[in-house]
Amino acid sequence: MSSTELPHALATTVTPRVGAVRVADGERLRSVGLPGITLSVRSRPATRKGLPAALYVHGLGGSSQNWSGLMPLLDGLVDSEALDLPGFGDSPPPDDGDYSVTAHARAVIRYLDAAERGPVHLFGNSLGGAVTTRVAAVRPDLVRTLTLVSPALPEIRAQRTAWPTALLALPGVAGLFTRLTKDWSAEQRVRGVMALCYGDPGIVTPEGFRHAVEEMERRLALPYFWDAMARSSRGLVNAYTLGGQHGLWRQAERVLAPTLLVYGGRDQLVGYRMAQRAARAFRDSRLLSLPDAGHVAMMEYPETVATAFRELLADAGEQPSPSGAGAGS
Repeated sequence: MSSTELPHALATTVTPRVGAVRVADGERLRSVGLPGITLSVRSRPATRKGLPAALYVHGLGGSSQNWSGLMPLLDGLVDSEALDLPGFGDSPPPDDGDYSVTAHARAVIRYLDAAERGPVHLFGNSLGGAVTTRVAAVRPDLVRTLTLVSPALPEIRAQRTAWPTALLALPGVAGLFTRLTKDWSAEQRVRGVMALCYGDPGIVTPEGFRHAVEEMERRLALPYFWDAMARSSRGLVNAYTLGGQHGLWRQAERVLAPTLLVYGGRDQLVGYRMAQRAARAFRDSRLLSLPDAGHVAMMEYPETVATAFRELLADAGEQPSPSGAGAGS
């Protein structure tokens, strides 16, 4: 794989336990130690033996919790696990301070190799979409199908609403933003994130909003929170500048796995216009366009995404059982 590594930074030697991470009903959370990284993995117990494995990868600033709405809808169809990328969710920073797309992809590959779960049905959202595209391109043996929700693939003319994310990559901006927003409450921050990521923030339930605020409070107490955000933003921007065989669009063309592309018409971070380019780039692709969805369709319309994934499996020759409760391994 190519390298877009950032200058090394010493990881926090002791990660403070600032609060418990929420675990939804039916989920389990465990920590997996690998060379140079420790990953928090969220899972749901398989409803029967022999189900094919699925792995879900979140976006910038997200966590494995972003998949908690979709995973139960696929019970009986796949054996679901979602990981927290290094420095996000409940995973501590990587030892080398490398948050590049390549490093995140390497973390996913290390986990799949160590767990011997591949090939898997691989899901990615936003930054996770760029990461999983790279995984599918360089390690096709690990990927059974690929589902990308608003993947962060390079755009020549990014939307203005996406500029703050790119600016966060500039040296010193994260520290400046931290100082300027030090008086913002967790509720204010969550409302801002939801206004940016959801097509209609009004669909978030009061309970869902409360959980998001609790998670925001927990993350803000982590000493490495803004560093992880800034370095991952920088890593994504750097990945956009790569050309040749290491460019993300070139790697999309190398993906062999059947691919489901999900784009939202109200996405303020990934241009809806990129859907058709993605459909042309991935050689075996299906496109699901959701006019009212924003950047996180798997959280906004999980039932629709689950149905599209079932159809992907059917097209790929992995038919669910007659009851819709399972698929062949």
